[in-house]
Amino acid sequence: MTANPRIPPHAEAATEALRAALARHAQALAAHVSAPTVAPGPLPRETAAGSALETLALRFGLSPLEADLLALAAGPDLHAGLASAIAAATGGPRTDVSLALTVLGPDAWTALCPGAALRHHRLLALEGPGPMLRRSLSVDERILHFLMGLNYLDPHLSGLMRAIPLPDTPPAGSAGQSAAEIARAWDTAGPLPVLLLAGPDPATARAAFTAAAAALGLTPWRIAAADVPAATPERHALALYLDRELALTDGAALIEAGPDGAETARALADVMQGPTAIAAPDPAPPDRAPRLRIETAAPDISERRALWREALGAPRATALGPALDRLAGQFGLDRGAIGAAADTLAPDSPPDALAPTLWQAARIQGRRRLDGLAQRIDSRATWDDLVLPAATLAHLADLAAHVRQSWRVSESWGWRAKSPRGLGAAALFAGASGTGKTLAAEVIAGELALDLYRIDLSQVVSKYIGETEKNLARVFDAAEASGAILLFDEADALFGKRSEVRDSHDRYANIEVSYLLQRMEAYRGLAILTTNQKGALDSAFLRRLRFVVTFPFPDAAARMAIWTRIFPAATPVSGLDPSRLGRLNLSGGSIRSIALNASYLAAETGGPVTMGHVLAAVEREYAKLEKPFTAAERRALE
Repeated sequence: MTANPRIPPHAEAATEALRAALARHAQALAAHVSAPTVAPGPLPRETAAGSALETLALRFGLSPLEADLLALAAGPDLHAGLASAIAAATGGPRTDVSLALTVLGPDAWTALCPGAALRHHRLLALEGPGPMLRRSLSVDERILHFLMGLNYLDPHLSGLMRAIPLPDTPPAGSAGQSAAEIARAWDTAGPLPVLLLAGPDPATARAAFTAAAAALGLTPWRIAAADVPAATPERHALALYLDRELALTDGAALIEAGPDGAETARALADVMQGPTAIAAPDPAPPDRAPRLRIETAAPDISERRALWREALGAPRATALGPALDRLAGQFGLDRGAIGAAADTLAPDSPPDALAPTLWQAARIQGRRRLDGLAQRIDSRATWDDLVLPAATLAHLADLAAHVRQSWRVSESWGWRAKSPRGLGAAALFAGASGTGKTLAAEVIAGELALDLYRIDLSQVVSKYIGETEKNLARVFDAAEASGAILLFDEADALFGKRSEVRDSHDRYANIEVSYLLQRMEAYRGLAILTTNQKGALDSAFLRRLRFVVTFPFPDAAARMAIWTRIFPAATPVSGLDPSRLGRLNLSGGSIRSIALNASYLAAETGGPVTMGHVLAAVEREYAKLEKPFTAAERRALE
């Protein structure tokens, strides 16, 4: 048979169902207009799954008449002889409603109703003005190409619907378990449930969804809830195109939402009909039934270790040695973040640069969620900057060692397997203002090469019941990936001696404190509370803290040591006497403030910092503190 030159090359592979339908229509039209019968040209090739027309009829629930009607509407684009017969019958290039009723009978009117499958799923449309009988039937271009063997993403959905690459191997661990649950839930002859994939790690949910889709022979697609239109009509129109695309590609949709997008994801899933899942920390269930919630846990340390090995490759993973365990134990990164951190390595990175480069890359990846919730403190403070009693310094060194060895004790030595409760390093730093509590936190963070975040409790504590716990949960959940040190500075507002509960406010205040301590105990990293009033804390709360470090007010010897090292090496000084300055009854924080102000005064004069500059700065500091500057103290400086 000679191919019709008007038919595109893809039409050389024909399907018998569409060929037969077009042949019937050609003969019927030939009789209708007394034109010679014409034979159809080559059409899309038959596949093992059946013809494209049969596939459309099956996936969209088309009756035989509706399938014939679709073929008749598509005829002018696929069959030159049929196009000529239609033009002779209608005087135009396309089939109209009147001709469809003539060829297929009066039931075609019902099939063209807006609520019927052909128009509801946007397979064809009625075009043109005038009476209903004269309106033309137009097949959507996406459907026309599908009939001719072409499958591609609908341009209406470009940028909204993204294909998810299929995995080379099925995921292991928690993602593999979730994938098996998804596959079981959708391996049914009845209506498929909307799946609510709840968990903190979107990469795990996506990996589980993709693996399950591949096992079921479905094409996985993802949609970001942030891209879904807020207006109801637009959202409904989007849902229709999404459902049509899922049917054409035999696909399943994963709507990915953050904490603020759960409602948007729910609203979209509610108006969709195809296989749909929502991935969110706590997905909102749609009204559409059935629905099923599946928990998708973040990768644990053993999974993270395997992900690091996979991302780095065996040679580099082996070269890292124990540093790989520390990376997996300290940073609770998801699959995507681990891959991004591994990508920072240069191809020619020497073995001794692997560990520090990856550690810093993991720190940066872990900051993504926490940077918007707390203030990151960048400091280069070292142990030499701390002037504290030897016992206090030893206590702080023990705290740093606890964090450094937490992965070994918890995982390698089996403490987490025995009981995961209370393995976190919850600490309290108690002492007067300016005694070095925040500086000590900075030193420990520098020692461990970890980020330090200061949490402003005024932004966390809420007068509304339950809101404080939500705010704290948001901070700790975000911090899990970073392994950062959390500093709840000046936490006195949260604590007080437990007394008789007089009203609901007292009861909920105790609940807030208990919740904070509970999250601190469960946190994998180090969480520090600072207070100026240790005596005001309930002893029951103190027992729940792993470390309690007291920062004493500096004595004369300590103050002299602080003055000795307070000025940077590059700052010019002249005639400063630390022994005389140490007689001033000041905390380390006040001493630093005085030294800094004196440096500005000296810089303005163009000379070095002298005792005169320090004396002027001391007077201003005492005035700020509303503290009398005694004559004896003045004489010590003059």
